[in-house]
Amino acid sequence: MSNTNSSAYLRFLNLIDAIDRIAPGKKLDHTEESLLNTIVLSFQAKKSVLVGDLISLSALGSQATLHGRLKTLSAMGYIKMAANEDGRKKEVIPTKLALKRYEELSKCLEKAVKAAG
Repeated sequence: MSNTNSSAYLRFLNLIDAIDRIAPGKKLDHTEESLLNTIVLSFQAKKSVLVGDLISLSALGSQATLHGRLKTLSAMGYIKMAANEDGRKKEVIPTKLALKRYEELSKCLEKAVKAAG
């Protein structure tokens, strides 16, 4: 890896760290970030994602762990859960706060790349 690419990435990580320190609330752990990434990517692709889909992602943890992390993301205001058409399953939807987080991450990435260029 060249110094330019690694320094841009390191600058990006530093910018994210600064946002996390400034932003109120708890920093997301790896599992929460992975779940939120999956939720937002599905939302952007206009695909619904259900609680059951997310808690079956065994690579991220046990069903109990993932269910707990979804509750945490909901309590932090990043996701909301709504009953689907038949009312038996819950669809997970990112909130404006979650989408704003990704806008901020995009700004950090753009800033880091511009500074490296």
